[in-house]
Amino acid sequence: MLIIDTRESESLDKALKKYKKKYEKAGIIKELRNRQSFTKKSVRRRTTVLKAIYKNNILLENEG
Repeated sequence: MLIIDTRESESLDKALKKYKKKYEKAGIIKELRNRQSFTKKSVRRRTTVLKAIYKNNILLENEG
């Protein structure tokens, strides 16, 4: 549960903006998406390795 401290003089828009920032930092949406379906550790590891290889190849192409 997210708690937002606001002052009485603060507008509702500022309070909503603080809430949205805190919500994004907490990673709630990311966690919900991950929990929708189970992925094995080996599959997660493979995807991270493939992403790293892809990023590395892009960097090498831009340098050369």
